[in-house]
Amino acid sequence: MNIEIKKLRDNAKIPTRGTQGSAGMDLYACIDSEITIAPGELKIIPTGIAIALPTSDLAAFLYARSGLGVKHGICLSNGVGVVDSDYRGEICVGLCNVSNEPYTISKNERIAQMVIAPVVTAEFTEVTELDETLRGEGGFGSTGKK
Repeated sequence: MNIEIKKLRDNAKIPTRGTQGSAGMDLYACIDSEITIAPGELKIIPTGIAIALPTSDLAAFLYARSGLGVKHGICLSNGVGVVDSDYRGEICVGLCNVSNEPYTISKNERIAQMVIAPVVTAEFTEVTELDETLRGEGGFGSTGKK
């Protein structure tokens, strides 16, 4: 699949895969100087790129990089970012620091990963009753701890 990508700034880096089997493509911080994220703070980090997904059946999903999250407590502020198929603006990454230590983002640092995935659009039909299942309304933790 080919996805058109546009550099919005000269120092932007095109996303790359760490290995051939990587599902996500690394996104890079397109910043002129370091940005420090204090504990509990949120920052929006630009990537300097925009993309054109070829069909409305696709979206780009932004996920945290496991190393940043596990080692430094740097996560996406909205959990998962969604880049809709019709969005043509700059991809920016909202990061938060859930650790007790400040973390400094460097120029061209890998800050998130982007996965292109299919999207199923649904129509909703309002009903007065839903079918019964064995689980029923059992929610959080209802299936027990394994």
